Amino acid sequence: MKFLALVFLLSTAFIQGQTWQHTNIDNNTSGQRFDDVFFLNDNTGWAANGFFAAVYKTIDGGATWEEQLTEADLGGAFYFRNIEFLNENIGFLGTLNSLFLKTTDGGDNWETVTNITPNPLAICGLDAVNDTTIYGCGAFFGPAFVIKSTDAGVNWVYTDMSDYATALVEILFMDELVGYAGGQNNNGACLLKTEDGGTTWTEIYNSNIQGEYVWKLQALEANPNIIFGAVSSVAPHLGKLIKSNDSGTTWQSFDAPETNIQAVGFITEDIGWMGGHTTGFYETTNGGQTWTDTGVGNNLNRIFIVNSNLAYGCGTSIYEYTDGSLSIDTTEVEMIPVLNISIVENPIKEVLELNIAFESSDNVVIEIYDIQGRFIEQLTREIIFFKQTKNYQFKVDNLSAGSYFMNVHSNTGRKTLKFLKL
Repeated sequence: MKFLALVFLLSTAFIQGQTWQHTNIDNNTSGQRFDDVFFLNDNTGWAANGFFAAVYKTIDGGATWEEQLTEADLGGAFYFRNIEFLNENIGFLGTLNSLFLKTTDGGDNWETVTNITPNPLAICGLDAVNDTTIYGCGAFFGPAFVIKSTDAGVNWVYTDMSDYATALVEILFMDELVGYAGGQNNNGACLLKTEDGGTTWTEIYNSNIQGEYVWKLQALEANPNIIFGAVSSVAPHLGKLIKSNDSGTTWQSFDAPETNIQAVGFITEDIGWMGGHTTGFYETTNGGQTWTDTGVGNNLNRIFIVNSNLAYGCGTSIYEYTDGSLSIDTTEVEMIPVLNISIVENPIKEVLELNIAFESSDNVVIEIYDIQGRFIEQLTREIIFFKQTKNYQFKVDNLSAGSYFMNVHSNTGRKTLKFLKL
């Protein structure tokens, strides 16, 4: 017993000696979110910047990064959402602009995937099961679908998921048959499970708050029956950490550090982190009951656990969880706003008028919630094809007098503005 206690204390001390640190990527000056980071092993990994649409590769655990692809190489404006590799050569890059890319040489060259019918409007989640099988899903703005390839991306099957969800943003498979897909439906943030490779699905969790999403998922490396999820919410609600100890049969829910929570990652059942659009790494040592701000990171979207001693995260930089010193400038960079929204007149009488300055092509969803955060209506969902400032005018004479939240969801995030209806 004394020996086991000593091992536990030494293990805990080692974990506590580790910290989140910046890696040397893009000199950390872009001020835009890296939407995804993926590692094959301790050394080889890739990162995708969203708004600036760039792919980077490292072969030394993040000490150095090589830029492999930019939107200029593709001849257009794109938003890179996620990146996933089957092995050192074959990988896939999802965008929010009806473009899905594949590489067969480790990212040096990319080609468009053209044999998915219908062509997905956006790929929001990717998960490789092995060298040949990969799943994907989308989109945060709808429609909900799952794609699957069992021959390393040569052929694909598209499954319409509208019977289960209105939007999907994350997919996670334990093996070729058992997997989970997270997103939202008309009731709230939803999580679906399949045990037959995606042929049939069952809802195993719903937050029952409209407008919320199950945004990211993680299975604990030491015990895959333990599953964590990040639930992104709407004002005035906080987001949530959801946790299952039995492969999704039952769930616990804990308040997260912010409303638009997105990233989640745990190295033990108790020790883990969350973050989102307005936060860096918040740490818990008691399974999500309480959180402490580490002071590291900004605008987090994913935490990628390599093993119990090594993890990476992505936000305005790529971060490594390490006990060493990376000797990198740790000054946090504020995200450069790419979606400026203004309500023309507030309070309002019959028309809600606003201007949105889009800095690039985009996808936008505008919704109204009451002061308690209950969904009222969707005002618009549209695709923005080029940089522009657009004026919107919505008749809202059906609203009773009082305060409301307008929620604007785009490729770069969610923003909430409060208005008063007279």
